[in-house]
Amino acid sequence: MEIFLPAVMGELTTRSINFFINKCFKPPAVAVEDRLQSALLRAQVIMDEAMGRRITNRSMLQQLDMLRDCMHRGYYTLDTFRYQSHDKEEVKDQIVSHSSLLSKVNSVKDLCFSTGTSTHILEEMQEVLDSLSSMILDSNELVLFLTSYPRMYREPYSMHLLLSKCMFGRQMETELVIKFLLHRQPHGVEELEVLPIVGLGRVGKSTLVAHVCNDERVRDHFSEIIFLSDHDFRDEKLTTLSEGCAKKYQNCTLNKDERMLVVVEAAGDFNESAWKRLFSASRRCMTSGSKIIITGRSDKITTLGTTQAVTLKYLSHEAYWYFFKTLTFGSTDPAIHPRLAYLAMEIARMLKRSLIGATTTASLLRDNFDIHFWFKVLTFLRGFIQRHVSKFGEHPIDALDQYRPAQLERMATPSEVFLVSLQCQRSSQEEVPKIRIQDMTYGSVRPHGKFEVLAWKSRIPPYHSYVYTCELRELKTTAAKRKRSMKNGVTLC
Repeated sequence: MEIFLPAVMGELTTRSINFFINKCFKPPAVAVEDRLQSALLRAQVIMDEAMGRRITNRSMLQQLDMLRDCMHRGYYTLDTFRYQSHDKEEVKDQIVSHSSLLSKVNSVKDLCFSTGTSTHILEEMQEVLDSLSSMILDSNELVLFLTSYPRMYREPYSMHLLLSKCMFGRQMETELVIKFLLHRQPHGVEELEVLPIVGLGRVGKSTLVAHVCNDERVRDHFSEIIFLSDHDFRDEKLTTLSEGCAKKYQNCTLNKDERMLVVVEAAGDFNESAWKRLFSASRRCMTSGSKIIITGRSDKITTLGTTQAVTLKYLSHEAYWYFFKTLTFGSTDPAIHPRLAYLAMEIARMLKRSLIGATTTASLLRDNFDIHFWFKVLTFLRGFIQRHVSKFGEHPIDALDQYRPAQLERMATPSEVFLVSLQCQRSSQEEVPKIRIQDMTYGSVRPHGKFEVLAWKSRIPPYHSYVYTCELRELKTTAAKRKRSMKNGVTLC
């Protein structure tokens, strides 16, 4: 006892001194950076293991969701500190020595330190470090339980390959929808269950449903999966689901109950009378245990659900940067190319969390791994977006997401623009244009008249291709020169 008590008192004294030091003296930036990097690596190991497994426990998914958000925030803060703390003269020397592109911007100051002071970033890093460390300590049991869930991939994937073939950041929503579909009602209950999925344009509603319907558990549960658009069921003569069926999945080994899943895409304004006709027809021909999923942008469809709606939102800025950085650098470590990483971070901010913009731009940068090209792209995007906002009052991506016309510029030929007038989605069986949006924006392709370009071809279900109808136009000069003639030394206007 005489030996134990001094040992305890010594430990308490040491901890008190360390607590006092931590309170009075902030740790240096390098120490915080190293500790945050170490914590992020531990979190990354957990998330990589979780992404490769089919997790069904909702509480585990919520805990992983919180850890993932904190990890994305940590990477975003760490990269902001690393890539924007370079001396501006050093950045200037690296770029100006081989290029005169800097003359197109007002100053190098716009390139550096654009997101606050180093002190603010350091405080943010410490806050994220504390949160992340706490979450990692609380996830000990979660790590043990992860091994009990089956793997979805037999061989390990590099993260950039995995992200290009999966629905990034939607694991929680996917399992919620699957749980709804596989849920069995108590015996004797014959209510037709409806799940609304709500979200803005191009947030991933159709992709989420396609992933769910492609899951083996769902396909084994339903004998038939029917897909309808709002145009299919607005026909007043619709009496059976097969009349308005756009496409159908038939299970080769029909289950005894012959349960059906109907997926309704309400792309336009919600039509209540059309929905009532569809729902009435569904109740007449669908057996017990059948389900309906309705997707749309309008919050009105949430009132149709028999359960809480699933709402999809755009990725956070932190998650979007993680996604964009991973696709852009692939297997290359961004820390080896800090100036390229900084330019990528600024380019990602220009894209306003557009998934189509992320995939197309990341592919462009990856194929042209050069600091001068990347800086040229950043300068072009800044000027183009500023001019579009000044002329039309909105970001061009906002116009495209709302399916409104947008005027896009060309980096190679500033005197030309191309107007996007129409947008459509095409299935994997339909032919797509050979001209890509990158070829028009950053290349020298010059088609005539009206033409179509491929904005994006998805590599994940439902494998849609996004096609724009465009028209090339000459950019009018803002100030035409006044013609003048001289007569007897007098200028005539």
